Amino acid sequence: MANEAVRGQRDGVAVYGNYIAGAWRPAASGETAENRNPARPVDLIGHFAASGADDVDAAVSAASEAFAEWGRSSPISRANVLYKASEILNSRAQEIGRELTREEGKTLAEGIGETNRAAQILRYFAGEAQQPSGEHYPSANPRTLLYTMREPLGVCGIVTPWNFPIAIPAWKVAPALAFGNTVVLKPASLTPLCAVRLTEALAEAGLPAGVLNLVTGSAAKVGDPLVRDHRVVALSFTGSNAVGQEIKMTATERGAKVQLEMGGKNPAIVLADADLDHALTQVINGAMMSAGQKCTATSRAIVDRRIAAGFTGQLAERIGALTVGDPLAETTRVGPLVSAEAAERVAGEIKRATGEGVALLTGGGRPENGDGGHFVTPALFGEVEPDSRLGQEELFGPVLGVIPVDGPDEAIAVANRVRFGLSASLFTRDLGRALDFVTRIQAGIVHVNSETAGAEPQVPFGGYKGSSSYSREQGKAAREFFTQSKTVYLDPPPDDGIRG
Repeated sequence: MANEAVRGQRDGVAVYGNYIAGAWRPAASGETAENRNPARPVDLIGHFAASGADDVDAAVSAASEAFAEWGRSSPISRANVLYKASEILNSRAQEIGRELTREEGKTLAEGIGETNRAAQILRYFAGEAQQPSGEHYPSANPRTLLYTMREPLGVCGIVTPWNFPIAIPAWKVAPALAFGNTVVLKPASLTPLCAVRLTEALAEAGLPAGVLNLVTGSAAKVGDPLVRDHRVVALSFTGSNAVGQEIKMTATERGAKVQLEMGGKNPAIVLADADLDHALTQVINGAMMSAGQKCTATSRAIVDRRIAAGFTGQLAERIGALTVGDPLAETTRVGPLVSAEAAERVAGEIKRATGEGVALLTGGGRPENGDGGHFVTPALFGEVEPDSRLGQEELFGPVLGVIPVDGPDEAIAVANRVRFGLSASLFTRDLGRALDFVTRIQAGIVHVNSETAGAEPQVPFGGYKGSSSYSREQGKAAREFFTQSKTVYLDPPPDDGIRG
């Protein structure tokens, strides 16, 4: 694997730099921050540049200078770079997937799968760069050629979360580059290594200097100056609602284009006619894989009261049997939460709910693995009130609440009665009820007989209500955000009788 990003060693551990103007360099301050394994915090993964406003300024300057040429480059040449980068990532999926697991904590199968997904995203947008762009329109003047064309925006700031540390950077960076923009990427400070690996692949694939710039560091010292820089004409962010709303206010006040993908409180509705064994598997996978740390994770199982007791009992049995531990072990189903703070927060929410009298049916403990890992055993609550904190707020951990309801109408009403609207699923054999659900549910992503989590790169991704800024990512929707439309009226010169 390439090691261009390594700027040296400190006590035998790699020191990584920023990638600015085509070169890896330390933070202007010379400061670094540690990155540790959440399953074994004694395992120091690396020292990463702890950047500040000077580094952001250098990155934005590099992106601004590179835009003039990259924005006018052939879409075919851009596609070639993205495709080559996808091949590089694909060839390193096993190694990068293992690093992802070590850095973020999801299981090895999930880490490798996410890396392959990032490669797939790069391949997809290599193809999208070569698709038709613009439209031809009839004009009132028969001599007028009237058409539209789409052009890049300029310098785009991209701020990504830790829970999909290579897939989400890929699905933002790839379309931005494919459509001719230049990028400053600020990854989550908890998972910078995966962003380094994505940047290495694109640089190795031949991306010109300054087109993609990577700056690692905290939200306050890197994210804030990036959002405030007037040269950054567009910002794409995935993360918490609180931070997203702050970015929206700051960036839109200065006229920047903003794309936000934020939280979810995703329901899985299980009707009495559902294939219950299938529903159990899908609900558990949606709730507990990646330790529930997905914006599309299932956090509410809304179950027809006629089957609720039996379904809940089987959920408790299966969830209680999930193996929690080292995510590199083949038998592990649920790894650690990403940090000590995350584990303490989720454990605190579980304690709050039990203190309010909600029945904790299994899990919710803090197992000790001998290495100080940030583990919380998968928790299941029964008889959750729809309007309680447990029924309304995103916990972002391996916690599922069962809400019994009296039939499909109440189920949809309860599902919609939250401030989020990202993903939702329904389990039924009834086609009519499935179609009714698709129409009435307030969610941007709708599943029938499959889990709430998961997304494919060729279709739009985004939510309703507080889950997004009403924009969409991925698929052909990505072109809408990362380009602007130009309308052209092309008339021939007046016919003065002169012929060349």
